[in-house]
Amino acid sequence: MSSSSTPGLARFNAAEEHIARSALHEICASTAWADDVLARRPYRDAEELLTAADSAVARLGAADLAEAMAAHPPIGRPSPGDPVSAREQRGMDGAPAELRAEMLELNLAYQEKFGHVFLICATGLTARQMRDALRDRIGNSTEREREIVRRELGRINRIRLARLAMETPAEGASRS
Repeated sequence: MSSSSTPGLARFNAAEEHIARSALHEICASTAWADDVLARRPYRDAEELLTAADSAVARLGAADLAEAMAAHPPIGRPSPGDPVSAREQRGMDGAPAELRAEMLELNLAYQEKFGHVFLICATGLTARQMRDALRDRIGNSTEREREIVRRELGRINRIRLARLAMETPAEGASRS
């Protein structure tokens, strides 16, 4: 697939730097990640963009990861008015009150232990799957959890970038 066959990627490649940076910031709040991805433009195809994004995530330091995670709402509490986080956390919709309460409790314990929100690529997961992952990961060491967070952030970024690359002009306009 070439950039000419994907309207979103062609638009991203041609965009002024501040516009492309803004689009990347909506995907991942890490300035270092956005700088790295921007520096490699133009991209021949979506796969090249995704590979560059993966490389950029792999190079993020602890402060860069913290910057990226700070923009993610806790699981079960998507940001009001943010259709992206609502869509990604759709698995929590209709979860029983007990499960929601347990998620809140686990989220708070996780945040206290690690100093940041529990980050998981929630797309396609049920509320129970998210809860089970949170239960499993809360026992991790800080180092182990940082690497899992890096992997999950990469997965989230890939999904969001793929949407950006495939966007039609009308979708791009409605996102702004």
